[in-house]
Amino acid sequence: MIVKAEDTLNEQIMDYLDEEKAMNLFIIGDIENFGYDTDFQDIWVDLGEKGEIQGILLRYFGNYLPYAKEEIDAAGFSEIIKDGPPLDMLSGKKEIVDQFQPIFLFTSKKELYFAELEEGTFTMKGLKRDDITYATVDDVDDIIVMHSSIKEFQRRESARESLIQTLTTQTGRTYFIKKDGRMAASAATTAENSRSAMIVGVCTHVDYRQQGLASRCTAVLCEDVLNEGKTLCLFYNNPRAGSIYKRIGFKDIGMWSMYSE
Repeated sequence: MIVKAEDTLNEQIMDYLDEEKAMNLFIIGDIENFGYDTDFQDIWVDLGEKGEIQGILLRYFGNYLPYAKEEIDAAGFSEIIKDGPPLDMLSGKKEIVDQFQPIFLFTSKKELYFAELEEGTFTMKGLKRDDITYATVDDVDDIIVMHSSIKEFQRRESARESLIQTLTTQTGRTYFIKKDGRMAASAATTAENSRSAMIVGVCTHVDYRQQGLASRCTAVLCEDVLNEGKTLCLFYNNPRAGSIYKRIGFKDIGMWSMYSE
């Protein structure tokens, strides 16, 4: 039976999500940050005969994130999606999201490798950090300038405002290195919650590559987050990128699918 969740179910929901806390980073973060009583977010749970959770669906504006251990009531949750705000994206663990594919006429599909870092697999403790700086809002413009100079980065109009929001709300952090008075490399987290964080924005200015700067920013950032008792995760889409993160200790835990109509 699928029901609309209220905060009375919060502990049970979090226990259910915690078994794969990296994979459920976005759902956990959205619930912690926005709760069960907003007009832009809803959570539904599929409850079994004994009240046990068998599946979850979270809506954040037009983005829907389903999760279950194995099988999910794709037909039941799909009816909720069809009755709600227009679907912009359906995303989550590949094995779960794929169960919705026969129901919707998706025109766009993207799959990414999903990797996790835990304290026990971290390999790069104690790196030099005296030239690595924790970014504040005052550093945002310099970070945006560096990102804009890197052709691999997609430039979004909302990038500056989004970064300011992330730093202000402490749902993410950015570490950077400067060389010759300008931003040389950085790494960041996003979607931070009490259990986990996602690595994003790892980059090096073209003039300072092959010096290991971004790798060191990433490793120091990871060490600090791990020391807070959290795990880290990230997406990557090619083995070359993955090999860099695996040297730090990231391990593949699955695939992440993103579908849109």
